[in-house]
Amino acid sequence: MATSKLGIDTDALIAQYEQATAQQGQALRKAVQDTTLRALQQRELTLKAIKDVVRTVTEAAAAGAARNTQGVDVEAMLNQTVAGIDDAVRQAVQASQRALQQLLDQGLDLREKQVKKALSDIEKMEDQVFDAMRKATSSEAMAPMQGAWAQALMLFGQGDSATGQAAATAVQDLMTRAQDAARAGRAANQRAAQAFMDHYATLVSGVLIGMSEAFAPGAAAAKPAPARKSR
Repeated sequence: MATSKLGIDTDALIAQYEQATAQQGQALRKAVQDTTLRALQQRELTLKAIKDVVRTVTEAAAAGAARNTQGVDVEAMLNQTVAGIDDAVRQAVQASQRALQQLLDQGLDLREKQVKKALSDIEKMEDQVFDAMRKATSSEAMAPMQGAWAQALMLFGQGDSATGQAAATAVQDLMTRAQDAARAGRAANQRAAQAFMDHYATLVSGVLIGMSEAFAPGAAAAKPAPARKSR
């Protein structure tokens, strides 16, 4: 079994794509979403971490799709791949939004440098994910499928992806919440909020795990605690 340094079982994903039939499009989408989400939950949720995970998952899916001999519609397969990654990163955006909401509600100032960076990272998410997928599929080995990949990736960069829409909503809502907090003079816990902001990426990872558990109450095994990595 080949496991990447990000903890992703790339061999398993490649094999699933290689053996997939035309009826398994939704299964591929779910496999990509789950693989991406699990990898994101196991690290501090920085923009770089998200790009690294997306690139690794895309490379594995692309390799498997290129080897598929089951007569599957390649464009349909790649569309499901992009949609699965989009689903997972949308949840990462929503986790970032919830973490920032908690801190803003405690009185953290929107003008703080770290808060500005966090908002900027959310705004960049769609473009960064698109760039990671594009680079992962631009190798010479992927040349026969690059037209199909280009079609699948058209959703990104136009603000039409779930990631892009979630990011736009998150930034707008956070700006509104920050203005409401400022008008209410809510600053009593600003020092505590600032301390949490110093570990923001870890906080977002925890929120993402909580969100996933809430959506899957019958999940079998408890997930291991995230392996924290320094930036």
